[in-house]
Amino acid sequence: MRANRLQLLTGLAIALVLGTSGCATLQQFAALRSVDFSLDRVSDVRLAGIDLARIDSFDDLGFADAARLALAVTDKRLPMDLQVHLLAENPADNATDARLIRMDWTLLLQERETLSGVFENEVLLAPGQPTDIPITISLNHVDFFEGGAQDLLEWALSIAGQGGAPKDVALRATPVVDTPLGPIRYPQPITILNREVGG
Repeated sequence: MRANRLQLLTGLAIALVLGTSGCATLQQFAALRSVDFSLDRVSDVRLAGIDLARIDSFDDLGFADAARLALAVTDKRLPMDLQVHLLAENPADNATDARLIRMDWTLLLQERETLSGVFENEVLLAPGQPTDIPITISLNHVDFFEGGAQDLLEWALSIAGQGGAPKDVALRATPVVDTPLGPIRYPQPITILNREVGG
């Protein structure tokens, strides 16, 4: 009888612990679901090593940069580096922080998938405090778009928000949130983040 009673008390204690942890897990899971993610901006765009912050058109290129760009297009190796800034907003009336520990992402340019990657920095999303999440992306521009050096430069300038026809930039993301029971990964992207840049 005493052994059965001990087993019952032990079982109740375990159930209580799991129930409490489960409650906290659901709170954190719900917190991340209510976070609003948006694509805030694109920054630090470099094309073949050329910083586009100081370039507005093909005519602004010096001889050395123009030659570097032309050679890169000829070799079909035209690296483009950029940072996509997500803005995460955990509502002020949310009762708990959301702790993002990983985000799988796919970059889409003009609705075309380019490449995928993983953001693995831990980010605390406190209620009522918009949080910048910068994601560094590197791709070979000529793998996804065709044209000569001038065309590809103008395309990159549009992505950088420095003129040209507007371009649609999107990021499809699948977050992972840390919980007392371990990481929980969303089974599918929770949203598509997009914004037109350029123009």
